[in-house]
Amino acid sequence: MRFLLVCGGTAGHINPALAIAGELGKALEGSEFLFVGGGREMEKRLIPKAGYDLKNVTISGFARGISPRHIKANFKTLKNLIVSAKESENIIREFKPDAVIGTGGYVCYPVLKKAAQMGIPTILHESNAVPGITTKMLSGKVDKIMVAFPDVKKYYKKPENVLVTGTPVRQDFAAMTKAEARKRLGIDNRPLIVSFWGSLGASVMNGYMVDFIAENCRSGALNHIHATGGGEAGLKKLKDALQERGITNIPKNVDLRPYIDNMGTVMTAADVVMCRAGASTIAELTMMGKPSILVPSPNVTNNHQEKNARAVERSGGAKVFLEPDCSGEILYKAAVELTGDRESLAKMNEGAASLGFKDCTSKIAEIIISLIN
Repeated sequence: MRFLLVCGGTAGHINPALAIAGELGKALEGSEFLFVGGGREMEKRLIPKAGYDLKNVTISGFARGISPRHIKANFKTLKNLIVSAKESENIIREFKPDAVIGTGGYVCYPVLKKAAQMGIPTILHESNAVPGITTKMLSGKVDKIMVAFPDVKKYYKKPENVLVTGTPVRQDFAAMTKAEARKRLGIDNRPLIVSFWGSLGASVMNGYMVDFIAENCRSGALNHIHATGGGEAGLKKLKDALQERGITNIPKNVDLRPYIDNMGTVMTAADVVMCRAGASTIAELTMMGKPSILVPSPNVTNNHQEKNARAVERSGGAKVFLEPDCSGEILYKAAVELTGDRESLAKMNEGAASLGFKDCTSKIAEIIISLIN
């Protein structure tokens, strides 16, 4: 079998596609996979690293606004749609996929639309509680739409084609026990906090983390792994800010990185995860039953991250702080209080796990295979 997987932009789109490819590869040995992206850095880094070939099409998103800058950007996007349609057709004719699967990002639109026109089975996965523009545009064209939340069928043109599956999570998020993960990372008996605010970085949240990290460097209360995002430049900016606060030597219990490559191991080892509330991350947290402190991004369409976060909060699996009401001091206090109360952590574990889909990825693979057959 040959599978074309389309994803773009962020790890939240790429990682579910990698999970699906891994599961299909297990179910159908000898299958071939090709990924299509929009040429962005996360695609070029994560997909080849996972062992898959990647091709790019020329695509950009629509800008929201009516300023001359926005109008110019949207004219460029319209031109790119024409170019990407031809590029998509060329990729499809050359690779000859048995199915085309999209997991988010505007790159999905030209590829899945062209595949549907060519009569190839098409599947689109939407992780968020509210469908984005690309999903809405494709909802009447693809064969099946798979969603993470049970009450979203009302948003789709053909609700009979919508299946509730959850969001796929990579196999390494269930590869070992918490004790094994901590041993692998060399974590001592202090609680472990893991924090990250997006693969591209988040300047406001990293600003808060400077205060958080400085306080923890002084107290030594927590083991802490933090990813700045934004590559080496993001990491340097954080370290420079810490130096301004008098933190010139980072202690062993504080691990600062630009990106967490071994995320499955790190999140398994964590007592509490502090992060945004993107759908892919929520799927990982709930599948693992991992307590979290969520600060949803205010810069997303339809405020879907807060809706995702509130769903976990209602289950008892997370504490939620809005970015404008947040600070490093507030986050540090919450982390110390949570990790000091094992009974509360156990309840949060149960609450988060109540929303998780344990067999999501295998279920999605079965749907794809049955659609081909």
